[in-house]
Amino acid sequence: MTLQRTLSILKPDATRRNLTGKINALIEGTGLKIVGQKRIQLSKQQAEAFYSVHKERPFFNDLVEFMISGPVVVQVLEGENAVQKNRDIMGATDPKKAQAHTIRAQFAESIEANSVHGSDSAENAAIEIRFFFSDIEICV
Repeated sequence: MTLQRTLSILKPDATRRNLTGKINALIEGTGLKIVGQKRIQLSKQQAEAFYSVHKERPFFNDLVEFMISGPVVVQVLEGENAVQKNRDIMGATDPKKAQAHTIRAQFAESIEANSVHGSDSAENAAIEIRFFFSDIEICV
């Protein structure tokens, strides 16, 4: 097993409905530890920069607008195989295809408003964590 860190974002649809505690309980129930956390309001420039990998996709502008529509909670999660554990508890992007016990199956409003983001690889996790957190903001 490999100790890893990954980024988690609780999206505006989740924060608007006060689901932070419920979602974090599911995350922590997998054995992951929240070692960094802050509630922020993304600017349009921040959202565009964070999701720049999707810039050429047709959903890019809608994604940016959604992500700036309300506060988000950005978090650093740590644990054994953190990237995969977080992806497993998030569930499929489309909540209709997500397994019943997952965050998206329980809380997502739609494929677009799917409540959470999680890094898709250890390499991207490192990049995404650095986007939002300095070393001093991560406490073990």
